Amino acid sequence: MPIYEYVCRGCEHAFEALVYGSERPRCPECEGEELEKQLSAFAAHGGTRPELPAPGACGTCGDPRGPGACSMN
Repeated sequence: MPIYEYVCRGCEHAFEALVYGSERPRCPECEGEELEKQLSAFAAHGGTRPELPAPGACGTCGDPRGPGACSMN
């Protein structure tokens, strides 16, 4: 059962909907069915792997992408 993000074309209300099978979602504000599906970022939760630290700035030029990212190396 995926969760999708929508914006209603009638009242411009943004919302998420849990969609079961072939069900068509409706806007919770105006009950409209003209919806625009939005692109959303995938988020995964859980797991046992610890978070990895972000790379530090390049020591030569301060490039925030980290060591080896700039052309000065």
